[in-house]
Amino acid sequence: MVDLRAFAFIDQLQEQLVGYIGSTARGYYPIAGQAALFMEVAPGIEINSIADVVLKKANVLLGALVVERTYGMLEVHADSPADVQEAGDVILNHLNLKQTDRLKPQIMAAETIERMDPYMSQIVNRFRAASMMLVDETLYILECLPAGYAGYAANEAEKAANIKLIHVTVFGATGRVYLAGTTSEVQAAKKAAESCLLALDGKDH
Repeated sequence: MVDLRAFAFIDQLQEQLVGYIGSTARGYYPIAGQAALFMEVAPGIEINSIADVVLKKANVLLGALVVERTYGMLEVHADSPADVQEAGDVILNHLNLKQTDRLKPQIMAAETIERMDPYMSQIVNRFRAASMMLVDETLYILECLPAGYAGYAANEAEKAANIKLIHVTVFGATGRVYLAGTTSEVQAAKKAAESCLLALDGKDH
């Protein structure tokens, strides 16, 4: 039995998120404006057969495939949102599940730090995989469960505000999003990221 942990469509990928995916993933990199699907399952090894089925039956490209100890994560994308929707249908039919069988996102933690200390900025930059954190900027950190929803939250935040994407973790025990900018823009991004997660339906944990 496969547990559908995360399942989220993105209608239009944003520039910074695709840049991040391109710098970290080992698949066919997406470009801004394409549609995408992020999903996560348990046990993780099952993501391999899911990837095989969807690539054979839908007109999408594989951007990321991660198999770790417990969970597996998959990202596919295409120019046409209809092709990505079809890929989602192929996956759900393969698993004999509905979209509402996914887990509902949970926000585990969310914090905003204003006027970052220079030493703290340097620590953040040591592990980031996207833009640089600068001193005196405001930092927003979101931790969510399941991890696969972090990419969706980051994309919606980038749509809503003029912020910098510092880092995203979309696999593992929890997902994390780090965003930076002015306090007002970060507050707008925070609202977009959290409200988009809370709006998704699914099963309770």
